[in-house]
Amino acid sequence: MFYILKLGGKRLRPALTLLSSELFGGTYSRAMDAAMAVEYFHNFSLIHDDIMDEAPLRRGKTTVHKKWDLNTGILSGDAMLIESYRFLEVYPPEVFRELTRVFSETAVQVCEGQQYDMDFETRDDVTVPEYLRMIEYKTAVLVGAAVKMGAITAGASEGDQQKIYDFGLNLGIAFQLQDDYLDAFGDPKKFGKQVGGDIIENKKTYLYLKALELGDDSQGRELKDLFSIQPKKADKKIDRVKEIYSQTGATADTKKAISDYTARAFSCLKALDLPEEKKEILMDFGKDLMGRKV
Repeated sequence: MFYILKLGGKRLRPALTLLSSELFGGTYSRAMDAAMAVEYFHNFSLIHDDIMDEAPLRRGKTTVHKKWDLNTGILSGDAMLIESYRFLEVYPPEVFRELTRVFSETAVQVCEGQQYDMDFETRDDVTVPEYLRMIEYKTAVLVGAAVKMGAITAGASEGDQQKIYDFGLNLGIAFQLQDDYLDAFGDPKKFGKQVGGDIIENKKTYLYLKALELGDDSQGRELKDLFSIQPKKADKKIDRVKEIYSQTGATADTKKAISDYTARAFSCLKALDLPEEKKEILMDFGKDLMGRKV
């Protein structure tokens, strides 16, 4: 458990919990346990995701189930899930009830999202709306929950809780779409991992699905053929797939989708009945996040 926590990461979700609490007049110290719950839950999901994906590395280091063994990985993830709920026990009964309600609903959705992701590996008829639902559940709902839980600890109104949740949800979708884009078109020196990893693994990302939707029959056939093989030299496959993404307009469409979901997130933020200087803090956070190269 401590091993995966020490591997680092962006700490995006717990940071948003603390920021959200302060936005609504709370304190970071009061929101810290909720933030810890979010971070422990996120890392629980990573341990189990790595097991399901049979991944050897996480953040450049050996994954838990490879460093120890499969059973240790499963039990470590289970324990982290339990510990995440224990962090919430410090809050008064009413606050505890609100936090656990959000937390439990989110946990089920994250599991659903992971199941969608696994199902998509063997399906050839995945649609763009289905993919968006998958990343909403697997990634975005936890970002939404993180900011909503911060708002709950600060005693924000139900209306503001929903608006800040919608901000996090839309930002989370934009974040994952940007991840898809950076995986294919990011700077290898800044991205921190091999560019084109999703292409090598034949993952049906937003770029892939949009290329099939927007391209002609010839491009569609070639793309499907490329995603049915594992060539000895991956570079040629990566380069050709990226060409098809650009030629079909999938690259431009993905950039537009990232921009649109980011704009939706900021629109939710602007609707909050708070001083502009407070909203600017989260606005700047979102701008920095969406301007990332890693």
